[in-house]
Amino acid sequence: MIKVSESAKQKVVNLMTEEGFDAATDFVRVGVKSGGCSGLSYELKFDKSAAENDKVFEDNSVRIIVDKKSFLYLVGTTLEYSGGLNGKGFVFNNPNAQRTCGCGESFSL
Repeated sequence: MIKVSESAKQKVVNLMTEEGFDAATDFVRVGVKSGGCSGLSYELKFDKSAAENDKVFEDNSVRIIVDKKSFLYLVGTTLEYSGGLNGKGFVFNNPNAQRTCGCGESFSL
């Protein structure tokens, strides 16, 4: 399961609307790919449909899809949005990450 904070929900809904997606029917695709200064980096984009092998979740009225491989790295993660003075953006609070980089965009297990 992947959780979505209230601040992330509000930002997701706003961004989806701006980009022509419908938060009630479309998805936030969350994934992990090789790269970044710590070895793995997060991906986040919008998608209109789920693939056959995707895991589908809904939390805080946000529909999330994750491919099987990424799911293993993201179990228990909370998606948050930070709009403070140190920068704006989505933050992945991943309990599986043993090490993260300073920017918070990559991690290792």
